[in-house]
Amino acid sequence: MQTWNDVIRLANNPTPSPRRVEKTPAEWRQQLTAEQFHVTREHGTERAFTGEYCEAHEAGLYACVCCGTPLYDSRTKFESGTGWPSFTQPVDESAIRYKKDTSYGMTRVEVLCNVCDAHQGHVFPDGPPPGGLRLCINSASVKLVQQEEHTNG
Repeated sequence: MQTWNDVIRLANNPTPSPRRVEKTPAEWRQQLTAEQFHVTREHGTERAFTGEYCEAHEAGLYACVCCGTPLYDSRTKFESGTGWPSFTQPVDESAIRYKKDTSYGMTRVEVLCNVCDAHQGHVFPDGPPPGGLRLCINSASVKLVQQEEHTNG
């Protein structure tokens, strides 16, 4: 399980996955809705409490809306009260990567899909034990793959 110190170390030295999905902006626009494109490709944020998965409790995996890579497990989702889906950890440490984000006059840690670089959200050190992480993820950046869909292929 990653700690906040691990996240900071990784954010300062991001290592993209060798398995890459790269498309032109036009190709992404053709595949995604306007909101999905804005969030994932332009590093945008959906309004708090408006996302499809903010209050979802169905079992399954949350996959990147751009490339389909499984990123988060519903069993690690928790109610943070922030208005965005929150997770304590990724489904696998290599599924996402962290990057230092100094936009808007703040220093934060951005969460990106490690396969296609889709912006997911940000990570904060105020999550529940034992890891203490809160991965604050935009609903527009993921799609829920129901448990039965995942197990049946």
